[in-house]
Amino acid sequence: MTQPAGAGRWTRRTHWAPGWDTPFRRFLRTETGSAAILLTATLAALAWVNLDPTGYASVWATELSIRVGDSGVSQSLRGWINTALMTFFFFVVGLEARREFDMGELRERRRLALPVLAGTGGMLIPIAIYVGFNAGEPAATGWGIAMSTDTAFLLGVLALVGPRFPARLRAFMLTITVVDDLIALAVIAIVYSGHVAVPALLVALAVFGVVLAIRASRVRYGFVYALLGAVAWVAVFKSGVEPVVVGLVMGLLTYAYPAARGDLERATDLFRLFREQPTPELARTARAGVARAISPNERLQQTYHPWTSYLIVPLFALSNAGVAISGEFLARAFTSPITLGILLGYVLGKPLGILGLTWISTRLSGGRLRPPVGWAAIGGGGAAAGIGFTVALLIATLALTGEQLEEAKVGVLSAALCASIVSWTVFRIVGRLPGPVRARALVGTAETIVDLVASVDPDRDHVRGPRESPVTVVEYGDFECPYCGQAEPVVRELLAGFGDVRYVWRHLPLTDVHPHAQLAAEAAEAAALQGAFWEMHDLLLDHQNELRSADLTGYAGRLGLDVDRFRDDLERRVGAARVAEDVDSADLSGVSGTPTFFVNGRRHHGAYDITTLSTTVRAAKARALAEAERSAGSGARRGR
Repeated sequence: MTQPAGAGRWTRRTHWAPGWDTPFRRFLRTETGSAAILLTATLAALAWVNLDPTGYASVWATELSIRVGDSGVSQSLRGWINTALMTFFFFVVGLEARREFDMGELRERRRLALPVLAGTGGMLIPIAIYVGFNAGEPAATGWGIAMSTDTAFLLGVLALVGPRFPARLRAFMLTITVVDDLIALAVIAIVYSGHVAVPALLVALAVFGVVLAIRASRVRYGFVYALLGAVAWVAVFKSGVEPVVVGLVMGLLTYAYPAARGDLERATDLFRLFREQPTPELARTARAGVARAISPNERLQQTYHPWTSYLIVPLFALSNAGVAISGEFLARAFTSPITLGILLGYVLGKPLGILGLTWISTRLSGGRLRPPVGWAAIGGGGAAAGIGFTVALLIATLALTGEQLEEAKVGVLSAALCASIVSWTVFRIVGRLPGPVRARALVGTAETIVDLVASVDPDRDHVRGPRESPVTVVEYGDFECPYCGQAEPVVRELLAGFGDVRYVWRHLPLTDVHPHAQLAAEAAEAAALQGAFWEMHDLLLDHQNELRSADLTGYAGRLGLDVDRFRDDLERRVGAARVAEDVDSADLSGVSGTPTFFVNGRRHHGAYDITTLSTTVRAAKARALAEAERSAGSGARRGR
């Protein structure tokens, strides 16, 4: 557990910066990347309708029919986009909501309360503002326009104007938008649907019952669910309820879970069989085994999310955002209660609702419910939530027509612009605050979800760095894993840059793919018995292709150890029990691959290059110091 000689000479240069994807980071990257395309589509719609209003209207009014015998579905092109293609958009929303519920921030169910309350407040206050402007008028029926946040634009704005290190703000705001979309979709289905045909609706409910039954039976054939989803969509469409609800329900019914080590090992065995006998049958079996190791939720998100973000939602914007602009029209629109209700509902109501309900919930709960970030971050994020676009335009097309619809579109577009400016202003002001004040304002004092089941024990674990530290980085690693070898210089650079960070190595030899990993781990434990764990650790990672028994004995001699004792300990497998303890703790913590990092007990998802790890460490340190200050303040108040 001692620092190796030469630790002070660790390089400051990172030779490798891997990109380690996770579902949540891919989701964020896809949404933020698609914001530019969505903006382009919106501007294209505005240009098109102002250059050729007749052509714009006629294209999207084109009738398309799908018929089988005497039955079928007939809609305009815009209608197919708004009902059929947008079903896939809500399917992805449902997938992400389920993933957050199974694996994300909401897996601790008590954490669901705050974003639900904040999201509800962020909808009720804008609705109240809109109704206040339009009370007693026929346009009051469009109150649903003012309530929903656009996820793509929200995350895009946060990526551009928000701070880099409180990534939990994005997760918190994403959860709010999921709540937002769920409520908005319920409103669409209940309030903005036409006359409901009960028989067709009963057929749809029966189909969902079949989906639940086969899901409980662990049926994993995608085409079965796709067929049932299509039948349910047609039934809901025929019932008069907006059929986009089908996408959300199907997404919410799709499991999310981390890859289990047993499934990964079975996939490895299947690939070995294919490697020995590369036949088409074994190729199919190997592909199925690999696919089975990944949750259906993640596979479907990877398939459909890029399509919805880069094609479907921009196509929706192109077909719905067009509004003919003239000086006379703008003068009328910006004195219209519809436009003003939407504009002020989003720009003022959204941040007030989210920030206000979050603050009230925190106070009334006595601090048991606390936001995962600081109040300034919530204020800036709440301002960005004032961008209501996709669902807002969808509801506008359902609730209003003619000039009123055009005025609503102006309100939605104006609110998106103003909300972006307000969010940028908030984060710009916060960014100019002194470092400690800025950290508290952005990071907050909420407890972090602890993913690491076996907490760090300095008397038992191998620790590099100070025994007591505000930040602890734990790595589950495999000495034969090439990615662990590539991550090692990054870890060294991290420790050199942060003098108060402690680093812990735990063993996870992946014996199904690395035949020498178990022996190497036991060799490190044999060296630890002679006080040279870290020296052996460094040698093993520097010589990952030379881990046979003779190589290990040679390393012991190079380090000046008692070679006979080392060889005897290795032959008697003295370190095997210790390695098995680490493997058990990895299994309990849901670790299936290497390297896997935990920072202050929270699993680190994403790249493990020096920039990303440093950002995570800084955020963890700020949270730890803020929590220590809060605890010290509470103790002082109790003492008085």
